[in-house]
Amino acid sequence: MKLLEINNLRKDFDGLEVIKDISISVEEGQVVAIIGPSGSGKSTLLRCATMLEIADGGEIKYMDDYLVKTDENGKEVYADRETAKRIRSNFGLVFQNFNLFPHFSVIRNITEAPIYIAKQNKSDAKKTAFDLLKKMGLEDKADAYPCQLSGGQQQRVSIARALALNPKILFFDEPTSALDPELTGDILKVIRDLAKEKMTMVIVTHEMNFAKEVADYIVFMDDGVIVEQGKAQDVINNPQSERLQNFLSRVSN
Repeated sequence: MKLLEINNLRKDFDGLEVIKDISISVEEGQVVAIIGPSGSGKSTLLRCATMLEIADGGEIKYMDDYLVKTDENGKEVYADRETAKRIRSNFGLVFQNFNLFPHFSVIRNITEAPIYIAKQNKSDAKKTAFDLLKKMGLEDKADAYPCQLSGGQQQRVSIARALALNPKILFFDEPTSALDPELTGDILKVIRDLAKEKMTMVIVTHEMNFAKEVADYIVFMDDGVIVEQGKAQDVINNPQSERLQNFLSRVSN
């Protein structure tokens, strides 16, 4: 089943087109890695898919619900508030810079949205949060504050927070880019474990070996377009375009 369909997406900033006619679909249980040089539009694509940016053209559809579509006059029409709320409940987003509330404890960071947005029972939300912290190896950090955690620990809390709402699809925007190399492995292990559990994920990453190992499908972007896409092993081991060949030769050195 397709959880996400993006068709002919366009986005510009002050007349500069950063997303140019991009189409991607994500199947349930699939891990899609989006790779490419800085400025290629990877993060903007994720931001459009997760309602952090407004698209300037094309369609975004989560299962049966359109987030945005083009009407008969060629104008972009966004979903009404109720539909947008339903769509938002289908995905979680993990940022590269954690985005935890600094004045909330770890447990409150994780339970805030389930209790006050999803209207979950407080005890149920806390049980889920403690289960997720145990899964992340952070069961002893429930009462700590973000400033008391390492970057890797903060990112694991961010992942737990995203999982607390039981999303159907999880987006990662370069989840290891703000971490020291020695902390990167902890986060990649968490994502590997989620992949083994068949969590549907879309991951913007610069970790090529990780993308080849974990992803089912890889999309290579450059200058706002998809240059090449396909099965992960094929794209990394046998790139067809000269642009991807050059990119992989640089990032692997």
